[in-house]
Formats: sequence, C-alpha cells, structure tokens
Amino acid sequence: MSQNPYGYSYTWSYGRPPPRRVTTSRTEIRDILIAYVVITLDIVLILTGSSVFLGTSGRGLLSSAFPLYLAVAATTGFTGFLAHELAHKIVAQRRGYWAEFRMSPIGLVLSLVMSYVAGFLWAIPGATVVGGISEGNARDWGLTSLAGPLTNVSFALVFYAAAVETFLAGSFLAPWLLFLAYINGWFGAFNLIPFGPLDGAKVMRWNKAIWAVAFAGTAALAAVSVLALFFYQTPFLAW
Repeated sequence: MSQNPYGYSYTWSYGRPPPRRVTTSRTEIRDILIAYVVITLDIVLILTGSSVFLGTSGRGLLSSAFPLYLAVAATTGFTGFLAHELAHKIVAQRRGYWAEFRMSPIGLVLSLVMSYVAGFLWAIPGATVVGGISEGNARDWGLTSLAGPLTNVSFALVFYAAAVETFLAGSFLAPWLLFLAYINGWFGAFNLIPFGPLDGAKVMRWNKAIWAVAFAGTAALAAVSVLALFFYQTPFLAW
C-alpha cells in the first residue's frame, strides 16, 4: 500500500467493484474511526503544548479552554483527514470501483509519539485503497485523486469566510477559523504535489491544466490564511 507522509493518499488493489453505490464494511468503519480518533488526539497534543495529561502549560486537560482545543482538533481531523479520505472513496465507488480505507497501526503509533514528543504532526494513519481502475485509465485516477484535495479546499473556503465574519464581529473565534482554513488549504496543497503516491501525480498525469489550477488555488488559499494569522501579531493560540 503506497501512502504519503500524512496518509492522505490511496493506492490500487484488487477488489470486486460495487454497482456504483457507496458501500462500506465493519473493517473500514473500525479502521477509519480509530484513525480519526488518533489524528484528533495528535492535534490536541500539539495545541496544548504536549501537556494534555499534565496540564503544566496551562492549556492541559483541566484548563477551561480545553473544550475549545478538543473541538478544534476534532474539526481538523474530520475536515482535513476523514472527509478527504471519504471523498476519494465516494468518487471511486460512484464510478464503479471498490474502495475502502485501511489504517496503518504503525503509522498511528508514530504519529502519537511525534505529536507528544516533538509537538509536530507527522501522521501516517493509512490510506483509501482503490481496486479495479486500470493503470491506463488516467481520467478515473485523476478524478478520484482530485476529490480529496477539492474537499479540503471547500472546507477551507467555508472556514475562511466564517473567519472574516467573526473577525468583523470581534469574536475570539476568528483566528481558530483561520487555523482550520489554513490546515485544510495546506493538506490540499500538499496532496497535490505531483510526486510519488500523492494525489497530484495522478491528477497531473490526467490533465496538467486542471492540476495547475487546483494546486495554485489551493496553495494560495493556504498562504492567505496563514498570513491572516500573522495579522494578529501574536501567536493565535494565545487568544
């Protein structure tokens, strides 16, 4: 199973194509839920300064702000990871191919260690495995590949618009919404890099013009969001 450093990828495997409808299995539900919980915990550890259980930084489990950190982490995991993988799956299955997510236990353990020790998200949760697409079918590979990053872009645009609205209203939620916009934009742009198993390689092989527009737009959105965070002049976590 090929996968990129953040696990937001899929590969080809054998399988019986469903009749163009979305299906799942107990194995997939188990794997994707475990991966989602671990990714959420990774982000909680990072947001709280790796002190979620000790609370030494003042942002731990007993902090009054902990529910907000948890909500941001859960939303990040859902939009950045889970929705991305489901988009690959749904597009593939609607086109008549077998597709299910499979977790990587070693990758999930590694992500927890990196988040706790280094405060850095290096997650390899697994990948959406797709079966039945021939190697020469560049269009179906491209469409399936593009679905994940475009889902991230859609969420990024929603979060960015919400951030602008809350900023004008003077709400403390603005920088957090910008953070969510940035993360989704960054995930989308990273996956559109045309290298190895990343989505971008398959999209470029299908249509270079579509890849260029998608990559440039996603990267610009991520850049605008992170620059907007610096507009606050102080670390956004110190709201």
